[in-house]
Amino acid sequence: MEIAFTKLQGNGNDFILIDESRQEIIPEEMKGAFAALYCDRRFGIGADGILFLQASDKADVRMRLFQPDESEASMCGNGIRCLAKYAYDAGYVKESCSVETGAGVVAVTMGYADDEFAATITMPAPAFERSAIPATGNGEYKEEIRNFTVYAVNTGVPHAVVFVKEIGAVDIAVAGPAIRNHPTFVEGANVNFVEEAGDSTLRIRTFERGVEGETESCGTGATASAAVARRLGYAGDTVRVETKGGPLVIRFGEAVTMEGPADTVFAGVISF
Repeated sequence: MEIAFTKLQGNGNDFILIDESRQEIIPEEMKGAFAALYCDRRFGIGADGILFLQASDKADVRMRLFQPDESEASMCGNGIRCLAKYAYDAGYVKESCSVETGAGVVAVTMGYADDEFAATITMPAPAFERSAIPATGNGEYKEEIRNFTVYAVNTGVPHAVVFVKEIGAVDIAVAGPAIRNHPTFVEGANVNFVEEAGDSTLRIRTFERGVEGETESCGTGATASAAVARRLGYAGDTVRVETKGGPLVIRFGEAVTMEGPADTVFAGVISF
């Protein structure tokens, strides 16, 4: 048996894509275990998650994302850009399309400029109420955890946001899990450490739930960080978010959008 795959990355947040647009390739009950096996960077292909591109009766295409811990994530901004690039290159969609996710249907506009691919994603509206994150208690989320002031918002998945003077000084391997697993977060949370870097510019590092480690970039995390910064008066309606893997631009208007690149790394075949 042979399984074709494509490796893509958005600002270093990398994914293995399996095209199931015509038929199921990996049985439903095996998708989590498949992700755990092939996301491994030493014994597998190596990735932050497995993207499954599927047909949709609600949108042009459907995206599902399974993570290294075998869980399924409802939303991933960098993942959508990668999936959209694959779908665009394959001729499945045009410059504008819609993608069904576990967090709802999102709009995508994309294309090439000087051989560089970029896409703009309409993100889920940030939800600040604890019940929507989800988190225990009432009202908006603000807690003191391990000497950090922690805010939280849901941008398709739950995100904690922590403002620090210097992100390079934070031991994310220690602080990340402590906040990610805090009992106030009903389903856990991704954790973003954020440094103000000028006028409406943020630098962030993200500890991702499901990956259980730091990733090079997180689109929903960039959106969450920008949303909290804007709510606190630290940023305006257009926010440049500098991740370890490169910048993303978040804009707040009638909708919240995220703009960034995606690249195809290589394609291959898994043989059994």
